[in-house]
Amino acid sequence: MAEHNNSTIFQKFFNSEKTGGVLLLCCVVISLVIANSSLASSFTNLLNQSIGFTNTIIDLNYSISLWINDGLMAVFFLLVGLEIKREILTGELSDIKKASLPVLAAIGGMVVPALIYFIINKNTETAQGWGIPMATDIAFALAIIAMLGKSVPSSLKIFLAALAIADDLGAILVIAIFYTSEIHFNYLFMALGVFCILMLLNFLKVKKLYYYIPLGIILWYLVHHSGIHATIAGVLLAFTIPNESKEDTSPLIKLEHLLTTPVNFIIMPLFALANTNITFEQGMVDGLGTPLGLGILLGLLAGKTLGVTIFSYIAVKLKWAQLPDKAKWMHMVGVGLLAGIGFTMSIFIAMYRLVSLYS
Repeated sequence: MAEHNNSTIFQKFFNSEKTGGVLLLCCVVISLVIANSSLASSFTNLLNQSIGFTNTIIDLNYSISLWINDGLMAVFFLLVGLEIKREILTGELSDIKKASLPVLAAIGGMVVPALIYFIINKNTETAQGWGIPMATDIAFALAIIAMLGKSVPSSLKIFLAALAIADDLGAILVIAIFYTSEIHFNYLFMALGVFCILMLLNFLKVKKLYYYIPLGIILWYLVHHSGIHATIAGVLLAFTIPNESKEDTSPLIKLEHLLTTPVNFIIMPLFALANTNITFEQGMVDGLGTPLGLGILLGLLAGKTLGVTIFSYIAVKLKWAQLPDKAKWMHMVGVGLLAGIGFTMSIFIAMYRLVSLYS
């Protein structure tokens, strides 16, 4: 009965995402049109407009684009994290062999693109940008697979979501270890303390969400100020929210229902509008032929596909993991291609690399 309820909720989630995916792509087009029109500078100025406040204790004065990418996207990661946790507890990922496959595939999807990039850019000034093609843009990847509807097994959508989260966590670690000039360990240790309190609430079987959400906001603030990308706070919070077998009493399912509509129809469209604000200029196409351009392009298109597929194949053949239900190897190749949508996460890593070079 519990498995049936989980399946029903998951179908509702992705049915909503299918419509949200169409809206997301429409916002991509709108943003690109604005960026290449007379409204470009005004739109950029709007995104750079600061909102918030600062005093001697709290610093919450950020640009609109940062609020979207670090604030609202943390809510998106919270929703995806809730879905992954529920599948680990009672669904598709409850089997250890199925749960391990996304992680192993994500490792392949990070190692192979980085290796391809490094080989192409070896002994050049861009050699240290190997982290750029490692990242998967989870938002766009999930939106596209959701739009494919029933032609894709639902288990494969769960697999992609888990792979993308593991991939993004890996990208965040790369940024923290290799590309961040300074980690503020005082904030990091305070964030760890808040996370431990959240875990304690879960252990004590506290079910009221109003205990978790304020602590989750504090966790986000501390992670953000630590120098690590704040979206990881959404995933951490998700894994502390308790789940129950009955839908009407499960805090996890209640929160998932609460977040699905605003994430699909407000947060994701705003994310697309803010992050596809790209002006096309002369020389951009020529740049694809440089070692930097080829490294990123081949890393994302070929490296991701090969890495995800080969590592999955090895893991399954060695019986370390198991394919998702009703999935075939052609499906896995397709997931590898979707994982190659680096886009905003790749741009994000590239920006961190530039900051580390000039700070």
